[in-house]
Amino acid sequence: MQHWELLIFFAIIAFIYSSVGFGGGSSYLAILAMYALPFKELRLIALLCNVIVVTGGVYIYLKNGQVTWKKILPLVLFSVPMAYLGAVVRISQDVFFVILGCSLVVASILLWIKTDPTTVTNIKEPQKNGFIKNGAWGGTIGFLSGMVGIGGGIFLSPVLNLMKWDLPKKIAATASVFILVNSISGIAGQLATVPENLNYSRIILLCVAVLIGGQAGSRMSVKFNPVVVRRMTAVLVFCAGIEVLLKHLPKFF
Repeated sequence: MQHWELLIFFAIIAFIYSSVGFGGGSSYLAILAMYALPFKELRLIALLCNVIVVTGGVYIYLKNGQVTWKKILPLVLFSVPMAYLGAVVRISQDVFFVILGCSLVVASILLWIKTDPTTVTNIKEPQKNGFIKNGAWGGTIGFLSGMVGIGGGIFLSPVLNLMKWDLPKKIAATASVFILVNSISGIAGQLATVPENLNYSRIILLCVAVLIGGQAGSRMSVKFNPVVVRRMTAVLVFCAGIEVLLKHLPKFF
């Protein structure tokens, strides 16, 4: 396998993200985009790693009763089929990287300006949102997530916090479930058009790396400051987004 350092990067990302209940798909994509891997393989890797890392977090949230299915249902009901459609849509590699670059820049801004959790905990009653409104958000983010190759939590979580949709722990649980189901749906869409020249050894090794990192992060007592993780991720994702745009956007002019 070329670029063995990717195993270390992926293990560290999984370790950090699993400690705060997320998958790290945007960070995997950000790093992989810098290595200019084939875009179909890039998306599949990010989605598989998402599922591996976030599954443990979803289990913990379910065990602790922090998943409110009544509120989550509209989000996932619309996002799952849209994530599949986004994954199977045919786009060229240059178009994909431009969409990815724009998505990463927007995601980095949302991460940076995300509402401070201390202000959200003061909400006496979480914001009430209609079924259609939640479904529209879920479907839109789901389609973009499937097309880009992420679970969508990096978009959903900041949006829900800015909307004061619910308390921080409930939003984190919702984002984790959202990431898991969308990643699985996106993988199904990717497999429908999987190319023959996939580097399976690289995919397997990277999945093993995030499995080790994710398990270590979820089991160790080390807890990272969510704000610090969010800001560090925002910088990484922003730099990757700009780098991708600078490389691929000029091809359209």
